[in-house]
Amino acid sequence: MILRATLFWLTLAGPALANPDAWRSEWPETDFSRSNVSAWSEIMSGGPGKDGIPALSGPEFIPASQESRIEGREPVITVEIGDETPRAYPIRYLTWHEIVNDTVGGVPVAVTFCPLCNSALTFDRRVQGEVLSFGVTGKLRNSDMVMYDRETQSWWQQALGEGIVGEMTGVELKQVASWMESWDQFRDRNPEGLVMDEPGVSRPYGSNPYRGYDSASRPFLFDGEDPPHGIDPLSRVVRVGERAWPMERLRKAGRISEAGVVITWEEGQASALDTSEIGKGRDVGSIRVRDDAGRDVAHDLMFAFAYHAFWPEGHWMLGE
Repeated sequence: MILRATLFWLTLAGPALANPDAWRSEWPETDFSRSNVSAWSEIMSGGPGKDGIPALSGPEFIPASQESRIEGREPVITVEIGDETPRAYPIRYLTWHEIVNDTVGGVPVAVTFCPLCNSALTFDRRVQGEVLSFGVTGKLRNSDMVMYDRETQSWWQQALGEGIVGEMTGVELKQVASWMESWDQFRDRNPEGLVMDEPGVSRPYGSNPYRGYDSASRPFLFDGEDPPHGIDPLSRVVRVGERAWPMERLRKAGRISEAGVVITWEEGQASALDTSEIGKGRDVGSIRVRDDAGRDVAHDLMFAFAYHAFWPEGHWMLGE
């Protein structure tokens, strides 16, 4: 059972009224007349207000060989673009900041992580000829982070990479292929790689404020329906487009080739949402998604409830 007292961010404030009138003082530049959200009640306060969870921009990096603070099984988000030196963004930092605005190989990217959905996505920040920078609204929809861009103050759904409120409503961000793996796996494959250095912000990096979350019976601040086929709401699935593969199926198979992708699983990555120390979490394994030509494919590794909430007509790849 989840210990909600450990959900640091979510206990800082009570739920805000689901009404733009209650939000306009904090968001005076957001155009609330434009939205594709069917009901404002879908958007809830997660606790902190605007920028209460501080996104990062222009992080510093150090050689992987010089990093000694990260435990071997701790998860990182790996970004490899062209011939640029591979970069690792540790979840120990993203747990507390959720968004990192960076530029890799000339491509402006937003590396994002929503702990409540286990959703780790990287987006190209170039939109309609402009480079956007992203922050955290403090709002949730289907328990998923709602981001905002500082240029138009529009709100974006992290799991979808789509504008949902404001000038950018309906605009879709281009997803950049990235993946979660353990620090050991990244370092072994990329001994000359780079890793994001510890931010100069006072946070207990390496600790997990969501202790026991992925063993809970219900997601936090979510009242939608459970996934079909008896799938546990907080089990992990690999989403590629509108298809989802249960992580348990991948763990048993080790390798699955279907629907134009090849997905592999290997042990060695700790859950970031299990024990109080991220590096001590139970082993949930790492996946890699490639096409038939061996190229990395953009995907997400999210909780089943979130996949079903955002893709209710999606296709479950159960192998039956």
